[in-house]
Amino acid sequence: MNDSQPVLYGADWCLKTSGFKNFLQREWVDFTYRNVEEDEEAAQRVRDQYDGKLKFPVLEIGDTWLKNPGMGELRDTLKEKKLI
Repeated sequence: MNDSQPVLYGADWCLKTSGFKNFLQREWVDFTYRNVEEDEEAAQRVRDQYDGKLKFPVLEIGDTWLKNPGMGELRDTLKEKKLI
């Protein structure tokens, strides 16, 4: 994984997480998915970012963190990072 490859933190039952996964796949964006309910290290990484609170879906793209972004914000960030 390179530094700009997105990491999607979410839960399998979460519809927004599924929507983000589908969007990233449709746009041919290489990303890593980490289930915060099954991966304690991933859950802790998110908690460290948000004052101990477990939030999802969250995208980490390089040094940028997006908590439950709208599709426009996600698309703009991916364009800014030259991923789409």
